[in-house]
Amino acid sequence: MKAAQWDPHQKKIVVNELPIPEPGENQFLVKMSSASLCHSDLMAIATPDLTKPVTLGHEGVGHITKFHPSAKGKGFKEGEAVGFLYIIGCCFECEGCQIHNLACKTGKQLLQGFSTDGFFAEYAVVDYHNAVVLPSSMDMKTSAPIFCAGITAFHSVDSSELKPGDWFGVIGCGGLGQLATQYAKAMGYNVVGIDINDSVLAQCKAQGADAIFNSMTNKTYVEELKKLTDGGVRAVAVFSNADAAYAGAPPIIRNGGVLMVVGLPKNPLQISSMDLVLGRYKIKGESTSIPQRMKKAVEFTAKHNIHPEVDLRPGLRSVQDMVTEMQKGQSAKRMTVVF
Repeated sequence: MKAAQWDPHQKKIVVNELPIPEPGENQFLVKMSSASLCHSDLMAIATPDLTKPVTLGHEGVGHITKFHPSAKGKGFKEGEAVGFLYIIGCCFECEGCQIHNLACKTGKQLLQGFSTDGFFAEYAVVDYHNAVVLPSSMDMKTSAPIFCAGITAFHSVDSSELKPGDWFGVIGCGGLGQLATQYAKAMGYNVVGIDINDSVLAQCKAQGADAIFNSMTNKTYVEELKKLTDGGVRAVAVFSNADAAYAGAPPIIRNGGVLMVVGLPKNPLQISSMDLVLGRYKIKGESTSIPQRMKKAVEFTAKHNIHPEVDLRPGLRSVQDMVTEMQKGQSAKRMTVVF
């Protein structure tokens, strides 16, 4: 099979010929239908101790083609369309795995697309614990981003402690922010999008945002936002990894609101302990979380016809261009390879 791998010696994506992997304990083999690039894939590229090529990608969907005996009878059939998360090797049962599979007490957990091969390949192995059957209404060409970006966006809205009619703030209106906008509108919330890129803001507006603000060019946006929302948003999720994005969050939260931490900046967050003590706002975090929470997100996605804005690319040789565009900040949509 062919796989798009980051070569740490050549410092670029190389399409290599590799053996089709054999499914191990609790795994089945998937013929990939599509896989998409995520900002965190750039973290995999930047891993300093990477010594050999690794297949990138942790967002994907495909069809089951082969089972390990231990994975048979677990609710899946050969030929079935599935989506899946990307941590393998963990037990999925311990106390740590009930919080996040990276905390598995076995210490054997691996991140596909980071510490072991991921989904920019014609075939990939998937642990059955990590998988869900795709509803027939979900398009195999465009659904790959749901299985990281979409699930994370859903959780970030669903955990925000809002009620219909409340205002939800989206800071960072790229792929994650745009999906969060769709989820928030489907849940009955008002949405305000904040970014420094007008084209990205326009995409967010097109996907349902009630208001958008460019925080770089509009010097009075905080006052305007507070007037619009009658004092600030009830919750704001920061999807950007910029320090400035997090610095801009507390001023727009109304008293007693929620700050959702999603984006991963390089520097520690600068948070006022006085704000926390006085209950100005509280802080929560979200991610793709654990497989047990995935079904709710996928079912909601299908029911409300939520889909990412996707830029479809033909084949694995497109991955290098995708990485370059993302590094330069030129991607306004989720970039997806269709096999």
